[in-house]
Amino acid sequence: MNVETFRNLLKRDGRADRVVPPTGYTAHLTLFVSGAMGFLAVFALALSLASGRVADRWASELAGAATVRINAPADQMAAQTETALTVLSQTPGVASARALTIEEQIALLSPWFGPDLPLDTLPVPQLIEIFEGEPGLDAAGLRLRLGAEVPGAVLDDHSRWREPLVDAARSLRRLGWVSILLIGGATAAMITLAANASLAANAQIIEVLRLVGARDRFIANAFVRRFTYRAFFGAMVGVLFGMTGVLLLPEASSDEGGFLTGLGFQGAGWLLPALIPVLGAAVAFLATWTAANRKLKELS
Repeated sequence: MNVETFRNLLKRDGRADRVVPPTGYTAHLTLFVSGAMGFLAVFALALSLASGRVADRWASELAGAATVRINAPADQMAAQTETALTVLSQTPGVASARALTIEEQIALLSPWFGPDLPLDTLPVPQLIEIFEGEPGLDAAGLRLRLGAEVPGAVLDDHSRWREPLVDAARSLRRLGWVSILLIGGATAAMITLAANASLAANAQIIEVLRLVGARDRFIANAFVRRFTYRAFFGAMVGVLFGMTGVLLLPEASSDEGGFLTGLGFQGAGWLLPALIPVLGAAVAFLATWTAANRKLKELS
């Protein structure tokens, strides 16, 4: 089927449109299914895009940072911290390193122990924040040197818990795209059932049309047009409701880490839901075209 044939197929034809009843349960079913699937597709798309942003952000932010934890007696803590900073300043791939202040460490621990934590009376390790640069950090080599010169130092390059988080976010992104494919498949199945039911219910009308000279192509085109437009408008309504729901979602919050919030669209991503009605109409077109041609052969 070429482009010109496709255009002619979707052109309004008053005579052909009268072949398909404008109302009935098949019309309502097509509109409802298309609207519901369009609504769900918006949220599946929002989940996929948001998960992708989270995965990219975690991968970029955590990949360029590491931490050195120094566990040492109180009288040796300052000396070992200074030695560790000296080692880090001489290490290729370390752009900068600094020891966290008492206030910063209290801020890190306050979500678990409260803001009045007496850090100076507790054996809390000293943390050193590392920012990686070019040509990249040799974590294995740095661990060996720190182990030799700073006995109480432990290097954490975040890979142990960074990779599972990034993999989880990427899995959510894949789940979103799989959900969109399943939504498209379910839409095609339901519209196929509705088209078959409509063709079967109008079997007598189809027989009369054949007697007066109507070709199967003319009859199939009528059903394809009607169901394609129904699917398009149903999906459009569903997308509008879905976009409204996305707008009402809470925005990303730095206090919550942006993990369960910020599931909306950003930038040009707001234009992507506009493709859902078009894709829904394309799915309806293919499903109805296949069902109509197969059913008309059965009715021959």
